[in-house]
Parts: sequence; structure tokens; C-alpha cells
Amino acid sequence: MRYYLRDRTLIIRGNFRAASTGIGGGIGSVSTLLNHSVPPEWDHDDPARDLRTIIARNGLPPDYYGLMTAVEMRNLCVFQYDFITAFITAGIRNHEDPGPGTINIIITSREGMADAALLGGIITATEAKVLSLSENGYDLTGTPTDAVIVASEGDVVHQYAGPVTGVGRRVRHAVAFGVAAAMKRHEGAVVRDAPSFFIFSRYGGEHWVEWEPENCPYYPCHFEGQRCDFCYCPFYPCGDESLGQWVGSSTLNGMVWNCASCTLLHEPEITEYLLRNPGATLRELKARKKRIQEQGRSSP
Repeated sequence: MRYYLRDRTLIIRGNFRAASTGIGGGIGSVSTLLNHSVPPEWDHDDPARDLRTIIARNGLPPDYYGLMTAVEMRNLCVFQYDFITAFITAGIRNHEDPGPGTINIIITSREGMADAALLGGIITATEAKVLSLSENGYDLTGTPTDAVIVASEGDVVHQYAGPVTGVGRRVRHAVAFGVAAAMKRHEGAVVRDAPSFFIFSRYGGEHWVEWEPENCPYYPCHFEGQRCDFCYCPFYPCGDESLGQWVGSSTLNGMVWNCASCTLLHEPEITEYLLRNPGATLRELKARKKRIQEQGRSSP
């Protein structure tokens, strides 16, 4: 799975088996998931046409599931909980407020899910959304335009995704915490200029940690002059053994991807290139770094 923002659209690429309640949704195999932010003056006549236009404009294949929202993508929140990643935008409209009114949730799993589990994941995510709204003082269960996508990659590991299963427990935690965090950003209680990234940590007790590049106590963790734009790596876990390795987890009964020594996305030239070309592949970035190194060696 790989994700990036382009203009007003979150684009998630992979080889997914997915279930979607969104525009043109259903259950099937797709290579792209979208969450697109529309302007206030957007014409609602044909949302499917708008999504097809985004797909074509970005040169993406036609197999996709997409969502739309009026919430700005700078208020997007991304939550990493082991093999589960949740992408949430949230806004609520009431009679006094003419603003955006949609809660969109996209769940991706690096571990394969049976079709029943994908559908169960939608139920679990919806229950967690309702719980989050209730616990944070919202007297409603959602908005009329809310939508959920649950997608997974790889061989099927999970047959079900109810809240007591391994995958369902992670989805529930991510969404219950995530809807509240996304609402705070949309409503201005928490202000960020770019999407927010959270990691579920078990150190010092289970809790969510927001990664922020400003005033990082670990800078420079690799070298002076490093760039930190992609400290929350969009390729994680890449599985490229030239950049990292799978190691046993001290807190999980399993393996985790350790790429602490990877400096690829901290190289200023590579960072600038990826910012200009968010769809660049890892192979492309590695090749570019190699060319830069060769040019450096050949310079007088």
C-alpha cells in the first residue's frame, strides 16, 4: 500500500480486495482508493463523473473506489495501528452551520481479509464512529453522507472483523480515537497546516502519539541537514531489505519492520523530488539517489 496527496485528493494505491459504501461502491478488487475534497460551490449532479475525471487526470487505472467530502485535506488524519492504517476526514453539519457534513473513513490492512471480514470491518468502523461521537458530546450517530471503505492486501488471514477479533479491535480503536481527532481539526480546536499522523504506541502504556516535525527532540536522528518531511514514511513497511529488515517485536507476538537506519527520504534531493512527484515509486527514488551519488563521485 502506498498513499499520497495530490491537490485536493488522498490517493491510496495497492492491490486491494475492498468493500465500499461510497460512490459506485460495492465489493471487488481495485488498485486505487480515493478521498476527494470538493470546493463549497461544487455541483452535486454527477459525483461519479468527478471521480472518474480525477482518476484519468492522474493517469490511474479505472478500477477504484472513491469517497467525496467538503472537509479540507489538511484536516485529514492518518492512524497506524500495527497492520491497520485508517484515513479519516470528519465534519458535521447542523441546522445552524452550513459547513461540511461528512465523515469518511478508509481502513487498509496489510493482512488479507475475507469478504465477510471486509463487510464486518464496515460494521465495526461504523459502531466505533457512533461511539466516538457519543463520547465527545455529539447528539447524533453520523451524517447522511458518511461512507466507509475497508480494503486489504495479501493472502487471507482474517475471516471476520468484529470488535473482539484482532483486526476488528484495531479498527475500533483507530476509528473511535480518530473521528474525535479529525473533528477537532475540522472545527479548529486543533490547528494543523497539513494532515496529521498518529502511531499507536505500547511504550509506557498503550496510547496514540501524534508525530510532528516541529521541535523534534531527536533531530538530527541521522545527519545534519536531513529533511524530515517524510519521517512518517509513506512507503512503510516497504519490505526492501536494502533499507530495513523484519525483526521480532518485544511487545507483539510477531515481526515488525525496522527501518531505523534508512536515510533515503531524509536526503534533501530525494525529499524535494518526492514532494514534486508524489506518485514516484520506491524503485524510482533509489535509482535517483544512485545517480546523484555517481554524479558526486564523478565531479572534480
